[in-house]
Amino acid sequence: MALFFFLIFESSPKVRLVRGPHHCEGRVEVERNGEWGTVCDDGWNMKDVEVVCRELGCGAAKGTPSGNLYKPLADEKQKIFIQEVNCSGTEDKLSKCDLLEDVYDCSHSEDAGAICEKSPPKVRLVGGPHHCEGRVEVERNGEWGTVCDDGWNMNDVEVVCRELGCGAAKGTPSGNLYKPLADEKQKIFIREVNCNGMEDELIKCGWLEDVYDCSHSEDAGAICEIPETVRLVGGPGRCKGRLEVKHQEQWGTVCKTGWNLSAAKVVCRQLGCGKATLIKRCCNKDTQGQGLIWLSNVSCSGREGYLQYCLSGLEGSNNCTHDEDTWVECEDPFKLRLVNGDTSCSGRLEVLHKGIWGSVCDDGWGTKEEQVVCQQLGCGKPIFVPAKARRKFVPGDGRIWLDDVHCKGQEQSLEQCQHRSWGYHDCNHKEDVVVFCLGMAERSYPVSKVSGVREELPSVRGQGRLPGGDTPHPRGDTLHPRGDTPRPRSGAEAEKS
Repeated sequence: MALFFFLIFESSPKVRLVRGPHHCEGRVEVERNGEWGTVCDDGWNMKDVEVVCRELGCGAAKGTPSGNLYKPLADEKQKIFIQEVNCSGTEDKLSKCDLLEDVYDCSHSEDAGAICEKSPPKVRLVGGPHHCEGRVEVERNGEWGTVCDDGWNMNDVEVVCRELGCGAAKGTPSGNLYKPLADEKQKIFIREVNCNGMEDELIKCGWLEDVYDCSHSEDAGAICEIPETVRLVGGPGRCKGRLEVKHQEQWGTVCKTGWNLSAAKVVCRQLGCGKATLIKRCCNKDTQGQGLIWLSNVSCSGREGYLQYCLSGLEGSNNCTHDEDTWVECEDPFKLRLVNGDTSCSGRLEVLHKGIWGSVCDDGWGTKEEQVVCQQLGCGKPIFVPAKARRKFVPGDGRIWLDDVHCKGQEQSLEQCQHRSWGYHDCNHKEDVVVFCLGMAERSYPVSKVSGVREELPSVRGQGRLPGGDTPHPRGDTLHPRGDTPRPRSGAEAEKS
């Protein structure tokens, strides 16, 4: 009769999941004396997977698939180290579970597999044009801090790119190229990062936490290629169409089974489109896919940054047909602009919706909303300009798209702020929002429709004057764009523009 015992290696055994779509799913392998071997699935269950997920720093245990679903299969020469694993589910390492190392009746067709929720990456790139470029920030205990660029090189960037699911490493720019700069109060968590370039997470590299001689002027940056892993095809534009995902360098469709609006939100966000507006079962014979059907039973919360962080069935393992391909429609990308100013960083605010530009009503509009607009346009911080100067801008005409916009000030796009439904308002064009940002330094106002004179805009360093002799200054929390306190509108019925 076989006896269970605690297997003790020369050092604590390691575990990994290989050949899966990410490091939290795949065939289970354990390490002993520098050699990796598989695990026989005799007795393998969800409690064992819970321990593997915990040891790897992944999320909740989700499945116990056969390890031979993950290609290529284990080499015939690779050893099978353990069998009859018996965990309670509370252990922090697989080595602390009961198991047998006397494997004599198991083949690689019985290799164990595991599926865990993929934990979000502990690194991000901020302030760049897309999620694969920007200033490097790492997360610790729920707080995000920057990385000092002492010793920062392409090996380190390669690891960041890999962890974020981006493409090849392309550069190590200074982090202070990305605006807005890190807040002075934000901490610098690590320095002297030393990766060999093969790690799958930055946390697995060597680095120092003792940051005492580094400032935010030395924040590290990274540039990675943008991988195309999700697309919408067969529709009128890149934001509408049949959903396809790329896996193992091949494009395949997604089965409608389990698909919902939360998953569509993730796709629209990943593609840089607007809000998700429609999901449906695709397609007629002219628009349905061909070839591989990669995913089914996709489950997203709607908050994930990328579809790969959602749960799903195994790639290619489903009973779907192309009659069940998923069709997704998103709004066009959210765009805004400042018009009638002398630069792109000053003027009347307009937003694009359904292919039509329209203005924004200033009900409740204040500093935080302007912060979001200036940041989204890459124009620095908002500055205060008196109401008299703002009135020199000719009111808009046509649509008034947004009203009662409320931002927290940290949003990356005005689209993420709360507002009434598109086209609903109780305003007229005399209430159109006008925004001035620091990026318009030492430029001029447009020709005044009142006086016919082009009036000079002051230098942001206070070297100039506003019309009337006032000196400009950055927006404070108590300043309203019209120079007074926001007041709620009342009495008027909202009407659709």
